[in-house]
Amino acid sequence: MRQWRESDPLIIEAGEGEFLIDAEGRRYIDGVSSLWCNIHGHRVAAIDQAIRDQLDRIAHSTLLGLTHEPAVELAARLCAIAPGDLTQVFYSDAGATATEIAFKMAVGYWYHTGQPERHTFIGLDGAYHGDTTGAMSIGYSDIFHRPFKPMTFETEFVAPGDLSALDAKLTELHGRGRGCAGVVIEPLVQGAAGMIMQPAGYLAGVQQLCREHDTLLIADEVATGFGRTGRMFACEHEAVEPDVLCLGKGLTGGYLPLAATLCTSRIAKAFEGELHEMKTLYHGHTFTGNPLACAAALASLDLFEQNDVLSEVQRKAKLMAQWLKPLNDHAGVCEVRQCGLIAGVELATAGAEDDASGAGGGTELGDFGESPSKYLRRIGYEVCNLARAYGVIIRPLGNVVILMPPLSIRDESLKQLIDVTARCIDQVTAS
Repeated sequence: MRQWRESDPLIIEAGEGEFLIDAEGRRYIDGVSSLWCNIHGHRVAAIDQAIRDQLDRIAHSTLLGLTHEPAVELAARLCAIAPGDLTQVFYSDAGATATEIAFKMAVGYWYHTGQPERHTFIGLDGAYHGDTTGAMSIGYSDIFHRPFKPMTFETEFVAPGDLSALDAKLTELHGRGRGCAGVVIEPLVQGAAGMIMQPAGYLAGVQQLCREHDTLLIADEVATGFGRTGRMFACEHEAVEPDVLCLGKGLTGGYLPLAATLCTSRIAKAFEGELHEMKTLYHGHTFTGNPLACAAALASLDLFEQNDVLSEVQRKAKLMAQWLKPLNDHAGVCEVRQCGLIAGVELATAGAEDDASGAGGGTELGDFGESPSKYLRRIGYEVCNLARAYGVIIRPLGNVVILMPPLSIRDESLKQLIDVTARCIDQVTAS
């Protein structure tokens, strides 16, 4: 906080398309989609109007004991496009709360079906699922969460990409008489770990192991959902059908806070029973299923169809790969990782203590606790800070520069975003 206070704050006054506009009238490409959530750009007429129309009806009404039309319609549409047999929707207001609900669904499911000992989760090293207590527990990072470790619950972790390790851990839990409540995964891309890409077939392999060991597969698509990878949901790339799906960020097109946790009828039925059985999923948030947010989400889904967003993402992803390619040979770059319109450029850092494994070893980046100097290096910050002078807003994850623009970004702006990033890497690494 001291370093932040010592800098001049950038005050954003307005937005337009892929641009942010500051209080001085300067325009910047929103290179991180306002924290990975903006889909169709800023000030989109159709979404603006949908919110205005809903505002003329009602701004908020609780879903605790009541409902309203936008929430009902959105739930139906989400179930229709979700991978697999996801038929139930539980609304909340942020990605972290969506994952918390997923964890309670899983533990509650096993409890109500006569297996209360199944309350241990398996997460991936370097995972991130939010900053609430359950999310910290299953996406634990020593550098982010060390002071709060006493608040977290025990979770088992395995290395991402290693199916044999996951198989062994599932077998071990069963042998200890505990079983596994669920395997939690960010499909295809581990975001906050530095955009770590999982090998082809890994996601499908995780699903297969979950089926073999009779445990639940929980897919956290808060960051990867809604077209970011070139499919509506990342699970679709490997025909994976999770038992629970967590959504947020791009759900409303990046306009308003709204999240959703989808599950199968099999899980939902475990929470049905007589009053004395106390099977209700006792969980709720004040602004759960807010009508304005639901209206924005419905308008966003309409735009996916009207603008052929997914085909456009696939086309732009190829351009992104082409324009990023020269950075693979840059002396200041260890590795460039990309999936759809998600990219992470890992910068080389000086000194063995910063990169003990050598250049290009991005997969160990997720466990910042093992090498905190990697995360605390200022090189990524310096690149992103310099980019502002060239009209680009990007953010680092340690020494990884993240590029995650709105899906609607125009080709020329995408090219400019990458060119500016390369120029800033040149200048910072040269110095």
